Amino acid sequence: MERVLGIGGYFLRAADPAAMSAWYRDCLGLDADEHGLWQQEAGPTVFAAFDSGTDYFGSPTQQTMLNFRVRDLDAMLAQLRAKGADVSGETQDMEGVGRFGWVTDPEGRRIELWQPA
Repeated sequence: MERVLGIGGYFLRAADPAAMSAWYRDCLGLDADEHGLWQQEAGPTVFAAFDSGTDYFGSPTQQTMLNFRVRDLDAMLAQLRAKGADVSGETQDMEGVGRFGWVTDPEGRRIELWQPA
């Protein structure tokens, strides 16, 4: 059986694509080239389905949530706050899994930040 090898891309609509790309670059350090190619560090990727009524993604209209691995969650959240980003005041610890925090991008998409255990 053929199977996928990994995530090849994540695409999102934006009212101002250049400004949205700049926000991801300047606030999260996502250093993509002019074609959007980003060479990420090797590490685990989670693919999971949630119940359709979940509030975990923030807005009920948000159908998916992007999760980024980070080295130091506290430092990343502080960096985002310093740049004026909409950062959730809560974090979550899951034993054996890691720590989680959330930021909302300028167009209202909730993004999860994960510091693996």
